[in-house]
Amino acid sequence: MRTPHARGGRDVPIRNTPSAHHTPAQCRAAARVSIPERPGLSDNGHRTPLSERPMAETIFSKIIRGEIPCHKVYEDERVLAFLDINPLSTGHTLIIPKEPAATLDALSEDSAAALGRVLPRICRAVIDVTGVHEYNVLENNGAGAHQAIAHVHFHIIPKPNGATGLGIHWPMQPIDQGAAANLAAQLRAALS
Repeated sequence: MRTPHARGGRDVPIRNTPSAHHTPAQCRAAARVSIPERPGLSDNGHRTPLSERPMAETIFSKIIRGEIPCHKVYEDERVLAFLDINPLSTGHTLIIPKEPAATLDALSEDSAAALGRVLPRICRAVIDVTGVHEYNVLENNGAGAHQAIAHVHFHIIPKPNGATGLGIHWPMQPIDQGAAANLAAQLRAALS
């Protein structure tokens, strides 16, 4: 399935597929998103950081409002957790803030703290129910980092065996000690 394009946008593939809980019409309606040809460029041609771009309507916004059903696992005033409709393994759960933020750096500290409080509890529940003690917690930021939906979301993905769950290629490389010392100093200064 591909999204329709508008105003010079490009089609992007959508992975949402109908299930017993989402009708084909609901999936098509939720997938109507257009990505501009040159996303994030300001009028002067400079790239606008993701955290400063307006938040687009997403399927998660519709789930939060109850317009699209989900298999709810947890909910409070700031957080919603539900089963992924295209799970990598049994128990694959999504945890999202109710605050609209496309990337983690754009999320308020209150919503981030709420996510941090509930993530371990949901991990323990997934372990208890699935019996799988190995799992990945994944959160992507931006399309280049494999973020498919522009709303902060964490995946808890049980890893019962080598073939099921999240597969990762991790191209490690040695660190340059001098460059690392300089980078760490810059990061410390940015946090001050």
